[in-house]
Amino acid sequence: MSHVLHRTIKGSVPVVKSADGNYLIDETGKKYLDASGGAAVSCLGHTNARVIEAIKNQLDKVSFAHTGVFSNQPAEELATYLIENAPKGFGNGRVMFLGSGSEAMEAALKLARQYHLERGDEKRSKIIARDRSYHGNTLGALATGGHRQRQKPFDPLLIDVAHIPPCYAYRFKHDDETAEEFGLRMANTLEDEILKQGPGNVAAFVAEPVSGASLGAEPAAPGYFKRIREICDQYGVLFIADEVMCGMGRTGYLFAMEAEGACPDIITIAKGLGAGYQPIAAVLANEKVIDAIQQGSGNLWNGHTYMSHAIACAGALAVLKVIEEDQLLGAVRSRGTKFKKMLENTFADHPHIGDIRGRGLFWGLEIVKDKKTKEPFPAELNLAGKIKADILENGMLSYPSQGCVDGIRGDHILLAPPYTVTDEELDIIIEKTLNSLNNQLSKMDT
Repeated sequence: MSHVLHRTIKGSVPVVKSADGNYLIDETGKKYLDASGGAAVSCLGHTNARVIEAIKNQLDKVSFAHTGVFSNQPAEELATYLIENAPKGFGNGRVMFLGSGSEAMEAALKLARQYHLERGDEKRSKIIARDRSYHGNTLGALATGGHRQRQKPFDPLLIDVAHIPPCYAYRFKHDDETAEEFGLRMANTLEDEILKQGPGNVAAFVAEPVSGASLGAEPAAPGYFKRIREICDQYGVLFIADEVMCGMGRTGYLFAMEAEGACPDIITIAKGLGAGYQPIAAVLANEKVIDAIQQGSGNLWNGHTYMSHAIACAGALAVLKVIEEDQLLGAVRSRGTKFKKMLENTFADHPHIGDIRGRGLFWGLEIVKDKKTKEPFPAELNLAGKIKADILENGMLSYPSQGCVDGIRGDHILLAPPYTVTDEELDIIIEKTLNSLNNQLSKMDT
């Protein structure tokens, strides 16, 4: 009997014993191709020698020293690297390092509030985010997200966050709109919500540049984030870009916002930053935010015991160097183009795949009951969960999820293979995904 409080305590889960490149191996010797990076985490596979060596070397020097007293060299170097490679216009900002994406989002929300208080703008406390979003599992992050299935059990504990519709072309774009017109219309819903809440009350707007778990790799329409930036500037609202899942090369750019031609005030990153070798996340604050703090209290009003952990920072710095030295951003873009074509060739005419969307090596397949009407399968069927289990049984890891239609209904499969994925492994991903999808659909009343 296991005494671990697993995500499910009905039944058992495989016990991982070792890894080999892009594969995980359980205690029975069964191999699983990691086609989702866990949750878009393991971008370099599981056995990168340079990252492992960097972690070992740091262990020989120092592991932990509390940041209330000390800094450490890996944290300093990692922060410099991130700021020097931040989106154009970010300026001479700073970075705090934490342990998870949820922690990073909590810290970003607190930082936004601190920014306004440092400037004497005490009324600004309201957060606006988007429906069908996911920003983490701690209470502030969960409230900020727009995924009703995850939020509902904890409703009494959540802060009141306003939500606007997502930039979700498959379900919201009008047939007579261009992509640019659609993007402008959806961005303008932010201005409407700011005016509804009262411009002097809104602290920040939060959005994923490319959506993750709850919407299935949906990129924004052209021009969407440029207009978002204009609206935030007009009303004095901070723009927080949640790149926890889509950042650090996942979409073919170190920062996903680089593809949007707009610069956020605060950026959260996590999964690809440490590539799974150590738990780490980060919050980047631009020069404007830092200047307000420097001219005010001069202190960060948010602290955690394991901030800037030396071993985690050393591992993350090694991850970024591997991505740079091995030119993996370009590889993600080229392999992503190939993967897109493979997905389209296999699934575009599938009677139950309504949409194929994504960027780089970050792709989603939306599953529908009726392709013509876009009607989803009933949530209680748990089609996504059954596909996930089927794919796992067939020796692959994937990330099917529910809720893309309204936070409860709507099944999709998220695929986020390592940046080092081979052509042979892409073929395996397509084959196993198709087989498991069809196997589970054959058991449904379609």
